[in-house]
Amino acid sequence: MKRTKQPEKKNLHPRNQHRLGYDFDSLIQILPELKNFVGINEHQIQTLDFSNPEAVKTLNKALLLAYYDIQFWEIPSTFLCPPIPGRVDYVHYLADLLAQSNNGVIPKGESVQGLDIGVGANCIYPILGNAAYGWSFVGTDIDEKAIQNCKKIIEKNPQLIDAISLQLQTEPRFIFKNIMESEDKFAFTICNPPFHNSKEEATKVALRKVNNLNNDKATSPVLNFGGQNAELWCPGGELGFITQMIYESAKYPMHCLWYTTLVSKQAHLNSLYKTLNKVNAANITTIDMAQGQKTSRILVWTFLTEKQQKEWKFE
Repeated sequence: MKRTKQPEKKNLHPRNQHRLGYDFDSLIQILPELKNFVGINEHQIQTLDFSNPEAVKTLNKALLLAYYDIQFWEIPSTFLCPPIPGRVDYVHYLADLLAQSNNGVIPKGESVQGLDIGVGANCIYPILGNAAYGWSFVGTDIDEKAIQNCKKIIEKNPQLIDAISLQLQTEPRFIFKNIMESEDKFAFTICNPPFHNSKEEATKVALRKVNNLNNDKATSPVLNFGGQNAELWCPGGELGFITQMIYESAKYPMHCLWYTTLVSKQAHLNSLYKTLNKVNAANITTIDMAQGQKTSRILVWTFLTEKQQKEWKFE
């Protein structure tokens, strides 16, 4: 049977290795168990059942092994299973942002340290940032189980042991307090904030997503990308979380070159820009990017002047 090649995903970052779609034959050679989840769709194109959480997880394992030299990657079934192409896009856009403060050159190596707010059980941003650019990370989370799973991933991939450290946020209402120390100098923060206001809202959206993927009516949500409470919802949802993040960042103006976070809802930008102006951010910008089938954006701000940005030491 003829298998038509997947179309190029032109909305992904130019350095994203997944622009040409998934080469399932090669991935199956690397991870044979992926074969159980790959089929041919009505357009004669190889594809995966993205409504099946086990299929999505197995695809991630294959991608991490093939492109990022990650020999072991497991997450508990209830935790968020992130789409790799969208997550690594964020990392590449961050690299371009850092290059602006480094004479147009992307700074690489472990002396470039990022802070991942809400690292989850998957540890995905530190894994990808380290693989692509050699950066080091501090990953924080309010969930002890998530931190423990990240530890397991790090221990079983020796190249990550010195590159990623983890910290439990013991006071869930705070983001940077207890985490940022006086001597810390982070080149950037990276964050995929909780999107929903409540469990009910998250469940409703998950059902709609699964129905769209399956073209049928599901009655119980099977989250193909999983997700725990702290990963999917918090009081105030995305807007509340990022607003809190902005107010707290103003207390640590010299600790970080670029504060950044994903913003899923464009409608939130107006309010967030007002808050950033209120706390006297020196530079505010939005980077548009694609996250899978939907458009997302990275909100970026700093409290450093142009001169201070240029003087930032990445070494």
